[in-house]
Amino acid sequence: MFFARIFFEGLGMRLKDKVAVITGGSTGIGFETARLFASEGAHVYITGRRADELERAAAEIGPGVTAVQGDVAMAVDLDRLFDLVRSNHGKLDIVFANAGVGSGEKLGSITEESYEFVFGVNVKGTIQTVQKALPLMTGGGSIIMTGSTTGSMGSPNFSIYSASKAAIRSFARCWALDLKGTGIRVNVLSPGPTETPGLRRAASRAPNPDEALKAMASQLPLGRLGKPTEVAAVALFLASAESSFLTGGEIFADGGMAQI
Repeated sequence: MFFARIFFEGLGMRLKDKVAVITGGSTGIGFETARLFASEGAHVYITGRRADELERAAAEIGPGVTAVQGDVAMAVDLDRLFDLVRSNHGKLDIVFANAGVGSGEKLGSITEESYEFVFGVNVKGTIQTVQKALPLMTGGGSIIMTGSTTGSMGSPNFSIYSASKAAIRSFARCWALDLKGTGIRVNVLSPGPTETPGLRRAASRAPNPDEALKAMASQLPLGRLGKPTEVAAVALFLASAESSFLTGGEIFADGGMAQI
């Protein structure tokens, strides 16, 4: 009984004493990942632009989380975040650059404002997040970046968003080489259509939101939308020592959407 108890208790501490930062951590995939990381023993810093959502997320996760309001497109906000991590913990083991935005515009209707908004958050925001995190990271650290199936597939009206996610995939390949010798890993986690508040907001613009979601699910080999908890489980794998020989890669949690 004693050895069985030790074994099962150990299963829930894959991130014991680790420090993690998750951007876009107040809802959806980021929130579920933060909750899972905290349950696995990590102290998690979550960021988000909306103070009310961030406060609700922190209250629901409970002990083991620190909420810091900010926008990843703003360098000063990220400086404040990482200064706090340095002051409180002096190190950083995991970065999940998850914050992202989308914009659906057909070629011919793409505006400079939408391009700058999407690339400012998805591309510049990711660069800034990772670069500012690096001085706190050491060997064994893990950088995870949220990609998308759209980075590998053609998607009507989503060329700007798709291009921003293709950039994320390229970052992982290049940064794996830049980080050679440091022991820090960098990988992309690319979800397919997932039941998040963001997806529901997008579907609400359709004449029949429920039918729009069903049509989206029908495109997947598994025949359903993903759950944020399912994507969070893959993030945990990439954050933990279980993925210690993975870098420069991309893992899809997409129900098979981009695999056929």
